Formats: sequence, C-alpha cells, structure tokens
Amino acid sequence: MNALESRKQLLIAESELNRSRLRHELQAMAGEVHALAHQARTAGSVAAVVATLLGGFSAFRHKKPAPAPENSSWWQTIGKVAGMASTVWLAFRARPKS
Repeated sequence: MNALESRKQLLIAESELNRSRLRHELQAMAGEVHALAHQARTAGSVAAVVATLLGGFSAFRHKKPAPAPENSSWWQTIGKVAGMASTVWLAFRARPKS
C-alpha cells in the first residue's frame, strides 16, 4: 500500500467517525427539542386553565347584579353554576396527554 492509498483510507475512516458523531448529536438535539416541546405544552395547558379561572372570577367580581325579579328561578341559578362548572371542567380535561 502506498502513501496515497493509506491517506485515502485514513480520510474515509475519519469521515465515518464524523458521520457517526453527527448522527449522535442530531439524536441528542431531537431529544432536547422533544423535551422542550413537552414543557411548552404543559405550560400552555396551565396558562389556559389559569386564564379560564381568572376570567370566571373576574366576571363575578366586576358584574353588577341586575335587579332580580321577585320570583327568581332556582333553575336559572343552577343553570349558571352548571355552565361555569362545565367551562372549568373542560379546561382541565383539555390538557394534552403525553
């Protein structure tokens, strides 16, 4: 084997090592991106629930009570509470599963 052939073999071996390192680094980077995406989804879910809860509390605090008729219906009150409860329930259930 002459000097050029041995140099060629060394360069080929070095290229294979570089490809292997690059593949390993890309796999590690893909894992980091996956973990970051999971954290972003979790933070987004928490933010959505908090925003829903704050919106509900804000609506109760800032809403001026309308003059109630003498015979206000319990069914109307139950309907309003059920509507708010379903909104909160759906916000908690909307969390993405990982």
